[in-house]
Amino acid sequence: MNSIKVFLLMISLSGNLFAQHKTIGKLIPESDEFYDLIDKNAKVEVLAEGFNWSEGPVWVKNGGYVLFSDVPENTIYRWKEGEGLSIFLKPSGYTGIHPYSLEPGSNGLIVNNDGELVACEHGDRRVTRMPISGGGGKFPIADNWKSKRFNSPNDIVQTSGGTYYFTDPPYGLPDRENAKTREIDHFGVYMVKPGSEAELVIKDLTRPNGVALSPDEKTLYVAQSDPEKAYVLSYSINENGTLTDQKILFDATSMVKAGLAGLPDGLKTDVNGNIFTTGPGGILVLTPEGRLLGRIETGEATANLNWGDDGSTLYITADMYLCRLMTKTTGKGF
Repeated sequence: MNSIKVFLLMISLSGNLFAQHKTIGKLIPESDEFYDLIDKNAKVEVLAEGFNWSEGPVWVKNGGYVLFSDVPENTIYRWKEGEGLSIFLKPSGYTGIHPYSLEPGSNGLIVNNDGELVACEHGDRRVTRMPISGGGGKFPIADNWKSKRFNSPNDIVQTSGGTYYFTDPPYGLPDRENAKTREIDHFGVYMVKPGSEAELVIKDLTRPNGVALSPDEKTLYVAQSDPEKAYVLSYSINENGTLTDQKILFDATSMVKAGLAGLPDGLKTDVNGNIFTTGPGGILVLTPEGRLLGRIETGEATANLNWGDDGSTLYITADMYLCRLMTKTTGKGF
């Protein structure tokens, strides 16, 4: 059934590679400053659709395409302008034989400082790296903490010095927090320095999810996908990489309770430190101080986003969709 679904999806897309893309959602400003970052006439374009739960988009500069996960389908897709959609990797996050969980595949993806694809793998409960060009296999970055298997690594970021930070909530486990296979009693944020093992740096969060760095890499942002504590948190990064000075940068709990779809999930920063975070209603745009400038409403629970093209395009994974939005700013890393 899944192979038929993918075949029909690709047939549908291949017939519309050069067609004008349909659009969804709308822009909702909370300040005139919002339009300094996004043109008031900008539209959220749908590039591909029909996915189960799209996640973790990442732009591959050396190739000019975006990769993203479909977590339940255990697949990484590739999308390129003029070529459309293709399967990049399957299985992407679970290599077992027997059915595992509802979300077994890869989730967050990045291209690391060495140009390799790094994936948070739910089902195999690890973080890996692999050559994007194919061949050579996968290499583990982290697959345990103190000899205990992770829950289901979710999202990851790397500093310019090579240190990784990643989150480990229960979403990929069978029965999630009630899974009998859990080996760690917290849902943590971990640090992996070059040549070192995973080190726990945060253990007091209920649902750590997306992670992002400020442009100067002195602050780590963590999104918490807890409907009762729907926060975007900030932490100061110490010289040794540990985290201190936790602050609630933005509290989206009231927006969740108002019925807006989605929770704080993936997030990224632009070159000026503004934070683009998925959340209730789509994407929230925050200043570095946590002031809400506006919302990019998608009409869908929105999982993640990333910068691409020349750095001004936002690629967005929103439930069944892969989307993009042209902005007037530039993302960190471009």
